[in-house]
Amino acid sequence: MLNRITVGICAIAVALMTAGAASAQTAPPETKEKSTAAKAKDKTQDAAKKTATVMTDAEITSAVKTKLLADSKVGGLKIDVDTDHGVVTLTGPVHSTAERAEALRLAKNTMGVKRVVNKLELETAATSGKSDKDEKSTAAKAKDKTEEAAKKTADATKAGAKKTASVLTDAEITTAVKTKLLADPKVGGLAINVDTSKHVVTLTGTVHSAEEKAEALRLAKTTMGVHNVVSKLTIEPKK
Repeated sequence: MLNRITVGICAIAVALMTAGAASAQTAPPETKEKSTAAKAKDKTQDAAKKTATVMTDAEITSAVKTKLLADSKVGGLKIDVDTDHGVVTLTGPVHSTAERAEALRLAKNTMGVKRVVNKLELETAATSGKSDKDEKSTAAKAKDKTEEAAKKTADATKAGAKKTASVLTDAEITTAVKTKLLADPKVGGLAINVDTSKHVVTLTGTVHSAEEKAEALRLAKTTMGVHNVVSKLTIEPKK
């Protein structure tokens, strides 16, 4: 009887050990691997940070200046941009606090910019050299003068923008296009290569949809200094 009990206990012990070993083999590891999407996201963020850190001060200056010139709310021609170790300084006159805020926002949201120093000044009658004697007495005349000045400013801005676009180098255009692609959430900018030759931009790489391809081409075509865009993008749907 005692032998039977002993044999039974041994059998139970062997069964428990076998089950424990099997459980150890089939149980998931303590540290779970990240999903493919999470890994891709981390890789993209790391690459974006790396891209931002290797941008030169000249490239950052070019990217910020391009943004200021392209924005209709900002008088980009009057604003000077200087960059030192990723710190951008904006200097020059602006017509309103709204224009100043927009200029600062554009600079802060540019790839590679660590900090923005504001040296922009509101342009008033005193700073522009105008006196009360120069102002016309009636509201109607003042309105006419404002409209005339606005027209002249718009014409000068267009002429200046064309001149600026013509003197942009291929390297500056490449930087500006790449910056726009990286900043747009609709486009996987890290997967798109940008090459510029004589103001003709060539986009090479992969996109996930026709919409993403169209957006990438639109961003490149609307960049200052670009004469033409050649598409070598291929569509690879997400798996």
